[in-house]
Amino acid sequence: MAISTDRRLVVLVVEDELLLRTNAAEMIADAGFDVVEASNADKAIAILEARPDIHVVFTDIQMAGSMDGLKLAHFVRGRWPPIKIIATSGHHAFKEADLPEGSRFLPKPYGYDSISSILRELASQIF
Repeated sequence: MAISTDRRLVVLVVEDELLLRTNAAEMIADAGFDVVEASNADKAIAILEARPDIHVVFTDIQMAGSMDGLKLAHFVRGRWPPIKIIATSGHHAFKEADLPEGSRFLPKPYGYDSISSILRELASQIF
């Protein structure tokens, strides 16, 4: 697992569905950002503990495992406050107010333009 040393945004994609995770990772990489992938919250936390270069966590809300994306978002905010959080879901019952302060919500299905736009905005805040 190589750690990024240049000034490129590093995004951790957390999604338990392989095809959705791969698709999101490809869109993020095509937009010019570095991507790391995790299939659940436990793996995401292990990556965050090992990689101090992660700038953004892009997580699905509904995931199997020890915690869903909403709990992961709150955990990340409490443990790594500088990391930006983007949460995504296809369920309309979700409220953005349920996310930690400063987090962004991107409804599914999302496309290249919407994800790259949010990441460029976050990159301008970080660098």
